[in-house]
Amino acid sequence: MEMLGHYRWRVYEPFRFYLSEDKNDVIEVPVGFVTDLATIPRIFWSLLPPDGEYAKAAIIHDYLYHYPLRDRKEADLIFLDGMKVLGVTKWKRILMYLAVRIFGWKYYHSHVIQHN
Repeated sequence: MEMLGHYRWRVYEPFRFYLSEDKNDVIEVPVGFVTDLATIPRIFWSLLPPDGEYAKAAIIHDYLYHYPLRDRKEADLIFLDGMKVLGVTKWKRILMYLAVRIFGWKYYHSHVIQHN
């Protein structure tokens, strides 16, 4: 990852995420994709920093929201699965999953409109 400033990073080498339930289903984030990692309000950063152990799952999630090739619920479940694969504690996984389910709709739908 290359830091661009103001809490934005660029992927400088592609990486893949293989879904737990179907190893043939792969999501690849390309070089050049820009992310803010986990979109967490600054007040919570001492507990949940944007670049925490869930960062790779957050990049996948940002990519799926930015390029909505899957529906929002599936993108959020992939985020949850990715955090489990990365060994994120259960309470953090649940908290972050609930946050994207409750607050992520606006961001997701803004990109759906852009790509239609």
